[in-house]
Parts: sequence; C-alpha cells; structure tokens
Amino acid sequence: MASGCKSQVCNPPIGIPGDPTGVSPEIVEGCRELSVSDDQLKQYMAILLDNINRGLAKDTHDSAIVKCFPTYVQDIPDGTERGKFLALDLGGSNFRVLFVELGDKPDMKHKLFQIPQSIMVGEGDKLFDFIAECLASYAGELGMKDQNLPLGFTFSFPLAQKGLQVGILEMWTKGFDCPDSVGKDVVQLLKDAIARRGDVTINVVAVLNDTTGTLVAGAYKNPATKIGLILGTGTNACYVEKQSAAELFDEPDRGSGKVLINTEWGAFGDDGALDFLRTDYDKTVDENSINPEVVRLAVERFTKEGLMFGGQGSDALFTREKFETRYVSDIEWDLVGDYTKVKEVCQKLGLTNATEQDYINLKYICSCFSIRAAFLVSAGLATLINKIGDNKIAIGIDGTLYKLHPKIRGLMNTKIKQLINPGVSFNLLLAEDGSGIGAALVAAKAASNC
Repeated sequence: MASGCKSQVCNPPIGIPGDPTGVSPEIVEGCRELSVSDDQLKQYMAILLDNINRGLAKDTHDSAIVKCFPTYVQDIPDGTERGKFLALDLGGSNFRVLFVELGDKPDMKHKLFQIPQSIMVGEGDKLFDFIAECLASYAGELGMKDQNLPLGFTFSFPLAQKGLQVGILEMWTKGFDCPDSVGKDVVQLLKDAIARRGDVTINVVAVLNDTTGTLVAGAYKNPATKIGLILGTGTNACYVEKQSAAELFDEPDRGSGKVLINTEWGAFGDDGALDFLRTDYDKTVDENSINPEVVRLAVERFTKEGLMFGGQGSDALFTREKFETRYVSDIEWDLVGDYTKVKEVCQKLGLTNATEQDYINLKYICSCFSIRAAFLVSAGLATLINKIGDNKIAIGIDGTLYKLHPKIRGLMNTKIKQLINPGVSFNLLLAEDGSGIGAALVAAKAASNC
C-alpha cells in the first residue's frame, strides 16, 4: 500500500485529531478512510433528524428505520420522590430483583438470580412463574411480602409498548425461546404469575427499557437531563419530546406536555442512508455479525499485508470476536511512550512477536476508531440537543464503553460543542444503573398517578 509519506511522521487523517508521530506511514494512510469531517457529520445529523421525524409521524412510522416509540413516561423525577419500591431487571439468563428506598439519598439493595436453561426455553408461564418465585423469595427476605410495593419492570427484549403498564413481546433474544408468550403483554404475564402464587402482593406499575431508565436516573441527579444514552455493546438513545410531535402517543396529558421517546437508533443506516460513511471494515462486520469488531478487522488486514507483527499474527487475531471491545479501552489508557496495556493485550492475543513499532501502530489504530466512534455518537446527541431546543441540557449516559474508555467523554464534549446550536450548554452525566434506580423512579411516578 503506497503511503505518499517521506518520513515516519505523516499528517493525521483529515477530520481526526490523532497523533501519527512514530506510526508507520502505511498504517496512517490505511486509517485515512476512518476520518469523518464536520460536513459529513452535519449530513449525518440531517439524515438522522429526518429519520426521527419519520418515526414520530403516524403516516411514516411503519416504514421508518428509527422507530421513535413512545415510552408513555410523561413525568421526569425532580429529586423529591420518596418511598419504597421494587425493580425487576430482566435482560438475560441472570436477572436482578432490587429494593430501592428513595429519600434524601437513595438506598438500593439487590439480589441476583439465575434462570435455569430448561426454563429459558419452553412454556412462558413456567418462566414467569420462576420470576415470580424469585420476587416472592426476595420480598420475604426483606419482610415485605404483604406490603404491595410498586414495581418497575425493566425488560430488555424487543417490546411494542402500548402503555406504561402494557408491553407486547415481539420476539425473544439472548438464548430465550418461549414462543407461546410472544405477542402477549409481559406485564400481564408477570401479574398473572404473581397472582397464581397467592403468597405475595406486588403492584407492577410500569415496564420500560434500560435507555428510558438511564434518562430517568440522570434526571434524578440533574433535572436538566433530557436525553438518555446507552453506549456499550450496542447503543440507543431516549429523549424528551413534545406530546404534539409524538403522533403515536395516545394517552391524556398529565400536565407536562412531554413524553419520553425511545429512538431505537441502533437501526439507523440499515437502509443504506449512511453508506457515505461506511468503511470496508463496517461492510465486513455487517455481513457477518450484528456486533462490531472493526478494530480486529483493521489489524488483521494490516498484518496480512505484512505491515504488523511481521505478517504472522496469531490464531486469536484471525478469529472473529476474539479482540474484545474492552481491549480498545485498555490500550487507550497508555500514555505516550508507555506500552503497558498494549503489551498485555498483545500477550492475550498470542502476538508474542510484537515489536515496539507494532505497539505504536496498534495504539494509533485504536485511537482512530475511538475518535470515529466518539464523533458519530456526538453527532447523534447533537441532533437530539438541537431538536429539543432547550438552552441547557444534561445527558445521562450508561454503558461499558462510556464508563471504561478513558478518552471518549473528552472527545464527545469537544465534538458536541462544535455541532450544537449557538448559545446551548450541555453536560455529560454518568447515570449508572438505569435498569435499577431508573425503574424504581418510574415506578414512583407511576404509583403517584394511580
């Protein structure tokens, strides 16, 4: 691959503030396709805004890629919520039951339960009976089986929400397969299972997803929170919208004039609208998996071209999904001239022949992909900030990528400032455990409106 560079130091890829000092010229050149200019980001924002508006409108919702489902959550917490609540966090074979007491400082306890494989597949009633058994067990440990505590149900599977207490299961994922419950209301299934026991009284008052919970948890810390973002294995965003713009929302206004919208923006670009930004790495990932591994693909390519690791590589490097996302965050912790983390990652991948030049190159590749990811999510957030139109907005964020990556917050802060309307201020806020504290807060608001 021709580099066009006369020395080891090339100009950084356009639109990427990466430092290519000491990086092999061919690697710098090969990373140029990862550059994203502000003009491209503004094009991205315009397309996303159009997609959001299509998702909100009745006549275009069915064909919209970004669905923008109403969550039926109208009330954002203001910090005055008080009381005792339960939360159920179901998103995999391990699920949590939480007890949350809201006061001047929230107090939260939880217990983790594992669903047997035999119950994950089969009859839906058996699954929900098991969940109800665990709920009753934990309520008994707390001495609260007869207190009829309000419960917020975080359900992290595809759900068509028809009301705050109504969620129709569209399909199972993550190893679950209980076909007789597909198309049914998961809240009613849980209520029925609790009723069949007859030994515990729990009031299931709300169903939500983790993104909604993140926004609500953020608002509990900072009332200016109007956006919730998940940035981990996947990404999704929730934001506060005017009820008049959410044409699918069909419940009476309780006074706020607002409703939280679950964008489901993870599907953004599935129709080819973002092909102008897609690299060869993106295309390969999209053809083979729903999960990303673009860094591994880039390193594999450079290795096979003889530009890294003496052209040898390792079995792990050449195997799908062996280069874990956390490796990128780990490598980004290394300071300039420090190769502690990158050496550890190379050892885990069996790259025993790695040289200092390989470490420099790998750090640069991770940096370029990190910056690209930060820029793209920043453009998404800037779109929502501009759409909401408030002068001051906080964004509640949760997810392993945001929590573990040492540079992504700073990159996002810088880029969002460049993309939002003049005169707007924003704050990125870590809002952990939206599926726990967020679910309890939604339950608190729902219970107060009953």
